[in-house]
Amino acid sequence: MDTQSILDRIKERDPHHTHFQQAARSLLESIEGPLRDHPDFDDDALMARLLEPERTLVFRVPWVDDDGRTRVNRGFRVQMNGALGPYKGGLRFHPSVNLDVLTFLALEQTLKNALTGLPLGAGKGGSDFNPKGRSDAEVMRFCQAFMTEFHHHMGADTDVPAGDMGVGPREIGYLFGMYRKLGRRHDGGFTGKQLSFGGSALRVQATGYGLIYFLEAMLNQRDQTLEGRTVAISGAGNVARHALEKALERDARVVSLSDSRGSIYIKDGFTRDHLEAVAEIKNGGGKVGDLADRFDGVEYRDGERPWDLPCDIALPCATQNELEEEDADRLIDNGCGWVVEGANMPCSGAAVKRLRDAGVVFGPGKAANAGGVAVSGLEMSQNSRRESWSAEEVDRRLRDIMARVHQRCLDHGGDGERPDYLVGADMAGYLRVAEAMVGQGIL
Repeated sequence: MDTQSILDRIKERDPHHTHFQQAARSLLESIEGPLRDHPDFDDDALMARLLEPERTLVFRVPWVDDDGRTRVNRGFRVQMNGALGPYKGGLRFHPSVNLDVLTFLALEQTLKNALTGLPLGAGKGGSDFNPKGRSDAEVMRFCQAFMTEFHHHMGADTDVPAGDMGVGPREIGYLFGMYRKLGRRHDGGFTGKQLSFGGSALRVQATGYGLIYFLEAMLNQRDQTLEGRTVAISGAGNVARHALEKALERDARVVSLSDSRGSIYIKDGFTRDHLEAVAEIKNGGGKVGDLADRFDGVEYRDGERPWDLPCDIALPCATQNELEEEDADRLIDNGCGWVVEGANMPCSGAAVKRLRDAGVVFGPGKAANAGGVAVSGLEMSQNSRRESWSAEEVDRRLRDIMARVHQRCLDHGGDGERPDYLVGADMAGYLRVAEAMVGQGIL
């Protein structure tokens, strides 16, 4: 495979898509060597098709704010690859949303969905609309306007969106309601729905829980456990908070959370009271630093990331490229032995290289944070069967899926003392999608 010519072609076509170029480079460099053992799938044209979305939708979203003014945002959907099943991936509402970010996320989603073993293709979408500071009525009108166009392009067997940054249960409810009205159907066309109209137990917790299940599998591979380990977590959203919750159940000492304004450090470790307070603060629109006003022993670090803190394990759960090369150096200097991604590509390419060269065990997000889409797939199954499973049943299935994701990484990244999880995840995901693409012909 001519990796450089493929990358040159991507850059020539979309020179400003730097996030997508980073994700594509990581994939190509990861599988270039191992792919020689699979000549049937070592094909430039096959890779070129994988790296080009099957369809990209861009549309305007006009809506009216509470003052009666007409606003216009952009809506997007990147339908990346449907070889394994209907396009599956979240919608993100945030000012940073553009085609570069969504195409990179859709490529990562393609590999992630393949790793779960579920019959799911991959897509990603959203809008540059910012729901923060908007009233419920404004969010509802925007969601309804978004669905007026997007409902033409989705459905339970076509494209199944879910939530992501800025799209929580409130937004999913409004989006699904308009989808149901316009399409005159009540099906699994959305996941992340509320339990009262077809949602799944543990969907909100799934990514954070799945992250800890994957981390435990990595530790168990070396006959180690999470108990007593010092863990630094970034972010303060669903992924970070539920990873913290599950880590506390395993008697880990979690010392940090963060948001865009700074981080908090609790030397003795978070308690459940801290966790409940953070959820209340963030759900009310506050900052993590407000926790320092409620509890003694909480240090607020304005504008700081948590990666200079002494820890055994780092779990970046905030956003892409939040952990850079200098952060990796600090983690290495402080003796961190494990970095496992809870967000999508939160470690820069330079940081990943630095960590791996230093012998830090690295768990890529396409494997480690697959719990969210796994439970979305389980929600689709429940919807199609007109069933509702208990939290215990969903949790059991989630554990099984994350164990299978981990095993697939070992199968292709080596199952010895130091398996390469990045190579394993990329190879396992690529081969499953590639086999399906080859089997279906040139489309």
